[in-house]
Amino acid sequence: MSYTKLNRSAATLTKNRTEGSISPFSGMCVTCVDGCIGMCEIGKSAYRGAEVLYPQPFGIITAGSEKEYPYDLSHFSIMGTAVGAHGVEADSDKATFEKVSIETAVGKDKDIKLKVPFVLGGMGSTNVAKQNWEGLAIGAAVSGAILTVGENVGGMDDDSEIKNGRIVRSKDLETRVKLYKDWQDGYGTVVVQANVEDTRLGIQEYAIQKLKVDTVELKWGQGAKDIGGEVKIKNLKKAQDLRKRGYIVLPDPEDPNVIAAFEKGGFKEFERHSRLGMVEEESFMKRVAELRKAGAKHVFLKTGAYRPADLARAVKYASKAKLDMLTVDGAGGGTGMSPWRMMNEWGIPSVEIWSLTYKYADILAKRGEYLPDIVFAGGITFEDQIFKALSLGAPYVKAVGMARSPLAAAMVGKTIGRRIDEGQIPVYVERFGNSREEIFVTAPELKRKYGKRFENLPPGAMGVYSYFKRLDQGLRQLMAGNRKFALSYITRDDIASLTKEASDISGIPYILDVDKDEVSQILKG
Repeated sequence: MSYTKLNRSAATLTKNRTEGSISPFSGMCVTCVDGCIGMCEIGKSAYRGAEVLYPQPFGIITAGSEKEYPYDLSHFSIMGTAVGAHGVEADSDKATFEKVSIETAVGKDKDIKLKVPFVLGGMGSTNVAKQNWEGLAIGAAVSGAILTVGENVGGMDDDSEIKNGRIVRSKDLETRVKLYKDWQDGYGTVVVQANVEDTRLGIQEYAIQKLKVDTVELKWGQGAKDIGGEVKIKNLKKAQDLRKRGYIVLPDPEDPNVIAAFEKGGFKEFERHSRLGMVEEESFMKRVAELRKAGAKHVFLKTGAYRPADLARAVKYASKAKLDMLTVDGAGGGTGMSPWRMMNEWGIPSVEIWSLTYKYADILAKRGEYLPDIVFAGGITFEDQIFKALSLGAPYVKAVGMARSPLAAAMVGKTIGRRIDEGQIPVYVERFGNSREEIFVTAPELKRKYGKRFENLPPGAMGVYSYFKRLDQGLRQLMAGNRKFALSYITRDDIASLTKEASDISGIPYILDVDKDEVSQILKG
């Protein structure tokens, strides 16, 4: 069985000529015909070259791996029970699902309160994130979730002021932080992430000292790629400015031959790349100390789907540095321009890397060593996956990370809002009404809460809030079925593996082995 699709994908706007007859090991058409215009990835690469490395159309999409990993969260089942209750009296009139609380608190001092156990992963300088930031930021704030400002925002900002190689003002970063803080209501926090270029520019120090951000995140990569971030630049001057700011820009925008080719239309986009981070324990600890000295109240670490030794480093270094949170991201989706084959073919998939994380965390915990709160990320979209991820990592995992799904909710909310304004509501949506108050099911609640300010609530934010309300209720229903009325009661016993292979990977018992001892005692009685 092949887990991979080769040589054609909607992500690269390519397909095979013989869609019904495809060589499984190469992805090529069984018969490759002389005269074909080149609809597949090989053919398109013959005339567009390296452009075909990346998902397209750039700037208006997010992308997720097409690879069918051998194991995912569907290989586990939630084990409900008909007995008792945890966190509420075992009384049918009292143990109802609306009594379930999914509020929590994270951080070393448990001083970051969350209405929902959700962390919006770092969405940085990509166009799709910037164009939907208003909905994302405000939606996260009114939902009581953590929001992360991703890498390269300050460095990519056309209006940034940089003196002596350090940033002194970024209008874009300032706006992103302000949008969240203006709607924050005692829950959540806004996090500013940094990569190599951000660190050199002093982005996090600027955010702490000028924007009053108290939480920052160091980044070792993401589930979609094991190299730095990439974006495309259509403007020559911007490409030149970014090269001066220290970014890798290809082809060289200062080369006269490249400039001439660009101006003649030989190519239309430059690529901006970030550098590879080099992880060393001494420099890591030094950077954490610098951030705390600069005024950071909370320091997080985000690591991608690297090999097990790198995951062990992340867990151990986070423990030694007494970080507030560690996010572990499984392969392979992203909100940026991750190379498409890399997104499909590198890294440890989510179930496997989460299982390793639990194992490593458990080793340290049993030694009595400090552990930061852990967040699992990597393709989580719905309440059953949230429950399973929290159970798989219990008691160390306190929240889940999401990026593509809340961004999708923000995009849909924004689009519906625009269609309402234009009077061109699609039939599929129009059946619910023709105004924000009728179409968005949470609008009456939000209107009661915010009064006149409701008019300033963007439709994108209403999209995120409504999506999170669905997850909120769905998660509480699942928890009630397991008789767990608060997140702290979720354990690894709340799920079972559907195959012995999934059990071997995760340490979660095979479904036919669950409750063996208890079953024996019941039958004896």
